[in-house]
Amino acid sequence: MENSQKALVLLRQIIRSTDMQDKDISRSTGLTPPQLMVMQTLRENTQLTTGELAKEMVLTQATVTSILDRLERKELIARERGIEDKRKVWVSLTEKGVELMKGAPTTQQDIFVRNFEDMQNWEQSMIVSSLERIAFMLNAQHLDAAPLLDIGELDRSQQEYSKN
Repeated sequence: MENSQKALVLLRQIIRSTDMQDKDISRSTGLTPPQLMVMQTLRENTQLTTGELAKEMVLTQATVTSILDRLERKELIARERGIEDKRKVWVSLTEKGVELMKGAPTTQQDIFVRNFEDMQNWEQSMIVSSLERIAFMLNAQHLDAAPLLDIGELDRSQQEYSKN
């Protein structure tokens, strides 16, 4: 097999693996991967404003608000206006959200980050450089993307996700 074919096979394996794990998360939790990531971030930080949550996740506030709307409808998060500053909206997990997170699976993203951070700096730099080159080769370097291993729109509903 030529190197170009090997590279395509590896890219396809990564895409398929991400897609399969996303569907497993959806089946086991009823959440999309971005929704689960919001829940994980809230679990780690107890309570954040919508803006802080967006900054922590490197997402736009509009995307986070859309995800929070869906989680609030499922009664997994609660939002409260600030007492001193009514413009601030504080977000936290509800008891139902805390219970759901107790059984939440480890995501591929968590595994990737843990393994990546265990690498030497030169190895990390080589991987990032190679991925930047691949993004350029596929004319994808201009696409807006959050640091989440997920396929599709980040603020989609679980029903929209299940159709894929």
